[in-house]
Amino acid sequence: MLQPDRGEMTSNESNPPPPSSVGRVVLASFVGTAIEWYDFFIYGTAAALVFNKLFFPVGNDFAATMAAYGSFAIGFFARPIGGIVFGHFGDRIGRKAMLVTTLMMMGTATFLIGVLPTYASIGVAAPIILVLLRFVQGFGVGGEWGGAVLMAVEHGHRKRRGLYGACVQMGVPAGLLLATGVFSLCSLMPDEVFMAWGWRIPFLAGIVLLSVGMFIRLRVLESPLFAQVVESEEVSKVPILDVIRHYWKSVLLAMGARFAENACFYIFSVFVLSYATVQLELDRQSILIGVWIAAAVQLVAIPTFGMLSDRVGRRPVYLCGAVFLALFAFPFFWLIETQSLVLVWLAIILGMIGHSLMYAPQAAFFSELFGTRVRYSGASIGYQLASPFAGGLAPLIATALLEWSGQASWPVSIYLVAVAGITLVSIFLAAETFKFDLSGEPGDQKLTEAEEQEEV
Repeated sequence: MLQPDRGEMTSNESNPPPPSSVGRVVLASFVGTAIEWYDFFIYGTAAALVFNKLFFPVGNDFAATMAAYGSFAIGFFARPIGGIVFGHFGDRIGRKAMLVTTLMMMGTATFLIGVLPTYASIGVAAPIILVLLRFVQGFGVGGEWGGAVLMAVEHGHRKRRGLYGACVQMGVPAGLLLATGVFSLCSLMPDEVFMAWGWRIPFLAGIVLLSVGMFIRLRVLESPLFAQVVESEEVSKVPILDVIRHYWKSVLLAMGARFAENACFYIFSVFVLSYATVQLELDRQSILIGVWIAAAVQLVAIPTFGMLSDRVGRRPVYLCGAVFLALFAFPFFWLIETQSLVLVWLAIILGMIGHSLMYAPQAAFFSELFGTRVRYSGASIGYQLASPFAGGLAPLIATALLEWSGQASWPVSIYLVAVAGITLVSIFLAAETFKFDLSGEPGDQKLTEAEEQEEV
C-alpha cells in the first residue's frame, strides 16, 4: 500500500505544524479547489447559454433548456459516487494522492469538452459524449472537496479550523469568478463567433490551469492526523461501512445542512442566467457581470464568516445563513423582476452573502462530525449525497416551476423556503463541534473548562 509523506508525522492539534507549513497547505488546497470548480462552473454557464442550442436542438426553448440543465445535473449525480470511491482510498492511502488524481480527471474532461464536435457535426453522439464527460467532471469533484478540506483542517490548530476550512471554500467563488470572467470576455465576441467557437476557449484554457494546480499540489505533504493513523496501524479496512455503522446520523445531518446552501447557490449563479436573459430579456453580459461581482464579494465574506465560526461556533453562523435565505427567497425575485441592473446585481450579491454564512463554517463543521479513520469518507458522503437533490436538480426544478406557473416566480421562492426549512431543522439537531479535538472521536476530546479559559 502507498504510504503518506512522513515529514509531519508527529504533528497534532495541540502541537500543530509551523504556520509556514500550514499556509502552504491551505494555499495548495485553495488553488487546486479553485481550478477544479472553474472546470465545474464553466459547464453550468455553458449549459445556460450555449449547450441548449448546440448540443440539444430539440425544437423549443423550454425543452432545450431542460435538456441542457439535465446534462448539468448528471455531474451532481456522479459526485456521491466520486465521494464514496475517493473517500475510501483517501482514508486508506492518503489525502494527497486523491487530490492529485481528481485534479487530473477534472482538467482532462474539461479540455475534451472544449474540442467536442456539436450536434450539427456528429449528431446524437455529441450530447452522449458531452454527458459522459460531465459525469467524469462530477466524479472527480465528488472526491476533491473532502480531500482539499481535510488537508487544510487536519494540518492546523483547532482555534483556526473554521478559517482554514473557509479558505478552501473560497476556491468555489474563486472558480466561479474565473469561469464567469472568462465567459464574460468571450461573450464580448459577436454572437455568431461566440456560438461558432468562442465558447470553447474557457474549456481549452483548463489545460493551463491543470498544469498550475498539479505543480502546487504535488509539493505539499500528507495530512499529519492521517499519518498518525497509518503509523498506529488503525486504518479502516472498509471506511464506508464504518461510516454507515457509526456515523449514519452525522451523514444525514450533513446532507440536510447542505440543502439550502447548495440549492440556493445554483439558483443564484446558474438559474438566474437563463431566467434573466430568456424570461426577462436582460443583457447576457450584464447578468454575467452581476454573478462575477457576487463571487468577488464571497471571497471576502467566506473567510470572515469562517473566522466568526471559530469564535461563536459553527451552528449560530450556519443558522443565520439559513434564516436569511428563507426570508430572502421572495425579495430575490422581486429585485430581479424590476429589470433594473443595479437591483438585479444587488439581489445576486445579497443571495451570495447569505450563502456564505452557511458555506464558510461548513468545511470545518462537516470535518468535525467524523473521526480521522473515516473522515474523508464521512465528510465526502455527507457533503456529496445532498448534491444531486439540492444543487443538481435546483435549476431543473426552478425551470419546471416557472413553466408550470406561467413564468411567475413565486413557486420558485416557495421551493427555496422549503429547502431552507430542511437545513434549519438539520442544524438545530446537530451538535456544536468547534471545540472538538480532531485527533479523537467527535466529542471525546472536547475542551475542558480550564482549556476554554486558556483559549480565551
